[in-house]
Amino acid sequence: MSTEVMVNILSSETITTLYLTLVSTFFAYLLGLPLGIILILTDKDGIHPNRPINVCLGIIINILRSVPFLILMVWMIPFTRMMVGTITGNRGIIVPLVVAAAPFVARMVESSIKEVDHGVIEAAQSMGAPTSKIITKVMLGEARPSLLVGFAITVTTILGYTAMAGFCGGGGLGKVAVNYGYYKYQDDILNLAVILLVILVQIFQEAGTRLARKFDKRL
Repeated sequence: MSTEVMVNILSSETITTLYLTLVSTFFAYLLGLPLGIILILTDKDGIHPNRPINVCLGIIINILRSVPFLILMVWMIPFTRMMVGTITGNRGIIVPLVVAAAPFVARMVESSIKEVDHGVIEAAQSMGAPTSKIITKVMLGEARPSLLVGFAITVTTILGYTAMAGFCGGGGLGKVAVNYGYYKYQDDILNLAVILLVILVQIFQEAGTRLARKFDKRL
């Protein structure tokens, strides 16, 4: 394979990897952020304790988090086909990516908000602040540095999922590694795909860390 063709393949699939990662991250947070907030609100020490909801939601999240991603993709085939009409390609991979990442996001959000000083939340309650304000201004506001670090971890986790998706018809650098590195024994392309994945992980992780430091009031 010529160098030009190799560069074109790698650049195109790198863009696909970024697309899959960012779109899946967006929808994972669209689902996972509210779930994490509900877990905090309904906790025994939350502002609206509700044990049945908290326990049921926690069990569902733990079950989804326990299933390895490759198995989850196969298990979700009927649901994925119902949602997007296909189980292959970028559309078919985004659905299991979101379902795998949303519970992870929920736990990351829950963990970040639990770091907020409970006295600050109690002070907001005593002043008569509505729940919506406590969530947006106190919980999410005070937890912002930790949430940003969690966001970076989530993005890199989903990036790893996209690489595994190459075994199930997904696009991106995982597809390159499987089709060229594994099936065609082209180690040079496999090594380049791995290097690009490592670089992307480092970029996302460093960006999240820098943003967290910028918004950390303690620094």
